[in-house]
This record gives sequence, structure tokens and C-alpha cells, in this order.
Amino acid sequence: MLVRTRGVSRSPDPIDGSTGVIALTSVQPAPADLPASGDPARWPWLQQLRRQPHVDLEPWLQAIETEALEPRADLLAVLAERLDAPAQRRLLSWWRRQPHPDPSLPAVVARDRDGATAAWLQAQLAPGPAALQHGLPAELAAVLLPLLGHQRQPHTWSLLDAWLRAAVPTPLRRAALEGVARGLPVWPRPALVQRLTSLAGDLDPQLAASAVDLLARLPACRRWLLPLTRQPLDTGVAARLQRRLAAVPVQPLLLVVHGRSGGVVPAELQALALELEQRRGAPVRLQALTAEAPPAAAELLRPGLGLTLVPLLLLPGGHVRHDLPAIVGHWRRHTSVRRLPFLGAWPRWQQALRRELVALGPGAPVLHHPLEGELADRFLAHLERECGGRCHATPYSAEHLDALQLTLSAPALPLALAANRFTDRLGDRVGAPLLQRPALRQLLLKELEALP
Repeated sequence: MLVRTRGVSRSPDPIDGSTGVIALTSVQPAPADLPASGDPARWPWLQQLRRQPHVDLEPWLQAIETEALEPRADLLAVLAERLDAPAQRRLLSWWRRQPHPDPSLPAVVARDRDGATAAWLQAQLAPGPAALQHGLPAELAAVLLPLLGHQRQPHTWSLLDAWLRAAVPTPLRRAALEGVARGLPVWPRPALVQRLTSLAGDLDPQLAASAVDLLARLPACRRWLLPLTRQPLDTGVAARLQRRLAAVPVQPLLLVVHGRSGGVVPAELQALALELEQRRGAPVRLQALTAEAPPAAAELLRPGLGLTLVPLLLLPGGHVRHDLPAIVGHWRRHTSVRRLPFLGAWPRWQQALRRELVALGPGAPVLHHPLEGELADRFLAHLERECGGRCHATPYSAEHLDALQLTLSAPALPLALAANRFTDRLGDRVGAPLLQRPALRQLLLKELEALP
């Protein structure tokens, strides 16, 4: 059996016969020499045991297993520093066989992360709450659930989740949630968020408050916390939620849009910015590519906060490749800028476009402004795969629009975020621009509201 050793820099002490304190020598301390509980010599004896450069654990493990030695907390604290994984499981197995197991022992013994120890814990708690009907006492399950999460094995998520969902006593669900908290970084994110969101509305306020706290620990937590503000919550939990949201600063938001001739911003974009500003509680401004000047910095920026810049552009054309870097450079002369990818590249947006195409019916095409270059070709091929519709370049010239109006025989989806010349002329044939479609508008609102 492997054991851990601790080096020492001091010279060995002589044996003090009056106190029974052991010396730092090659002589191995024996379990029989340990002073009894309550003896004043016990504590200094254990301290000297801790300082030993090497301790043979086998006699100590055997003494515990044969009940010749009681594994009190002070002794376990010393031995636990030297336990390897097999020794951990050996003590845990002995503990589980006891008629009245000490609930404090596993937390002291199973401190290290080890796949075999995780498997042992999983075996004790499987197949979930039904284990209570097969001999696992509830008080022991409450001890083991946090330790299972501490092992941080992603495949144990389903077992912890089963305990969280079950109609079991509240202490067991709280123990399962503590296990989730200890292993938080490794759990599958979608399933984790779904479960914590559900628990935030639980009838147990302590469980609900803990779920809110765990959501607040996740990266980009505003995305997960904001939906809770629109759900009925316990009064105390709702107050905690507001504190967690207040602790996440919200940066001003600049939305770069195409605009119309002369810098005119379509009404649907103006309404989007206004609603976002109300939801975020921070400035939201629009910068149109067709405008002569950007918004005034004093209207947008706030002391101590950077700027989040979102290009609400759908294709990687010249605006994305050339105009955007210049816009970012302008604002970086004022503050730090976090620039997001252009909207058309967002996976969630592409998935939403696919749903719109499905609703239009089989064979519905995607109409877009013409693009040139290898990058454009690769993007359009990718968009066709993700959206499930054929992309067709559609110039906005009057002659082309007239010809298209004669040949268009199936519903189509125009890649126009807001009203433009194309939708003005053919709106009755291809339908409304994307922001006038409720599902797409709500998706964009949700995504932008959740940004830091």
C-alpha cells in the first residue's frame, strides 16, 4: 500500500517518558501507544505522529478494522493526510459495515478525488432514491451525496439529479444539491441550468436560494438569472436573485446596424433598442453604417464600464470585414470594447432561421444580398447546412426585383433584419423582415438582454 510521507527539517527529539510523546525516529509508533481520549498527553502525541517522516499505516488500519482502536476525529485527521486511494476505500468500506456508522468519518477520509472512490460512492447511492428501500439509511445517504459531487465525475450527474428530483426528505435533496455545488464545473451545462432553474421555484426556500446562488456562479450568469425574474419566487429568494443580478455589472450596448439611405434607422430597430434599454437598465444605442457620424460617447458610455458592441449584420460582407474594424477602433479610443461576432454567425440565430424555414414549408429559399469571395462562399454553404434552405443571391436593382416578382413561386425567407428596398417591393411575396417575425425578435431580445 502506498502512503504519503512528510519531510521534516528538525532534529529528532528524545523520547520523553514523562509525557509519552514519541520521538521523530525510525521507530514506528504503534496504535497501542496512543494515549486514551481525555489523556493530556494525547494531543501532543498525535502532533508528533503527524510530524513523523514515515508512518506504516497497515497496523493502524488493522487496529480500526478489528475494533482495537476507535477512529476518533483527532486520530483520523492525522491519518487522513497519509491515506492513498485504496486506503480511503478500505476505511469507507469498514465504516459502511458498522451497525451505527459515525456520519463524520467519510468527509474526513474521502478528501481526494479518485475514480475508484467515486465508483464506490456511486454504488452506495445507486440506483437513486430507491436505495433507501434497499437498506441505505437516509442519514448515510445525506453524508455520501456531497462526497459524490466532490469526486467531480461527469457521469454521476444523472444520479445526483435523480436525488434532486425525488420525493425524498428535504435534507436529502439539500445534500444532493451540495454535491452538485461541489462538482459544479463538470456537470453538463444544459441539464444543470434546467435543474437549477426548476429548483429556484422550489417550495423549500433554502433549496431555492442555493439554486439561485449556483446559477450565479456559472459563466455568463445573467443569461440564466434573468429568466427567473419573470417567474413566481419566494419573497426571500426573489430578493437574493436581485442581489445576484446587481453584482453583475451591465455594460452599455452598441448595436451596429445597416440602416437606410441617409442614416435612417427602421422603426423595428429603434423599438428593439428602446425595449432592450428598459430591460437591461443600461444605455443601448444604434449606430447605422449609413449614418455620417456615430452616436455621441457621452450618451452611451458610463464611468468604470466598458462597451459591448454587437454587429446586427447577417452576412460576412464588406461591412463586417472592413467597416466594423474601423468602428471598433473609434470606440476603443474612448473605452474598452467587447466585440461579439456578427449576428448571422450565431448558432442560436441560425437554428431559429431553420425553424422559420420549416414553418414556411418544403423548399423555401433564403434570399440574400450578393456576396463575393471564398469566405462568403464558405459561409453560405455553412448557412445552407444549418438552416436547411437554399441560399439565393438577390440584387436590389429594380430590374432584378421586377424579374424576381414574376418568377418567385414559393414562400421565401429574406435575410433582411429590418425593412429595406427588397421587403418594401416584395413584402407581400416573401413576408416580413426578420425583426417583424415574433419568434426571431424574442430570441434576439433574450440574447442581447443576457449579455454582461
